[in-house]
Amino acid sequence: MSNAMTRAEREAFLADLHVGIISIEREGRAPLTVPIWYAYEPGGEVRILTGRSSRKGALLARARRFSLCVQTETAPYKYVTVEGPVVALDPSVLERDERPMAHRYLGADFGEQYLAATAGQRADNVLVRMRPERWLSVDYAKEFGAG
Repeated sequence: MSNAMTRAEREAFLADLHVGIISIEREGRAPLTVPIWYAYEPGGEVRILTGRSSRKGALLARARRFSLCVQTETAPYKYVTVEGPVVALDPSVLERDERPMAHRYLGADFGEQYLAATAGQRADNVLVRMRPERWLSVDYAKEFGAG
């Protein structure tokens, strides 16, 4: 039996709350690979926030593509990796982009505290949208009959 996820399973898994690991190509070195918050809805684009002038922002503007990996931390392990082109790098908007992301990862109360504490640091933020083209997925529960 295959341990790959179906399209619906992998999209639902990616839409769940995970800290992602983003990888971005860089010349002459291994890819930049760091944790990141992200948002995704099945059938849509992967959305991340970063500073335009940050290392991630500069590399994304140059590479115009990235990969994102999300996983469970307990057995039976699952993961989804998605890669694709950057389709937009636009200034972020507090109500549309930043507040929902902060609330997604920190909850409403702590998310608001985070937004207040980082208010002076967000002027440079961009919303990066990626269109998923390639997917890899594994759900070891399928292989071992756990579940």
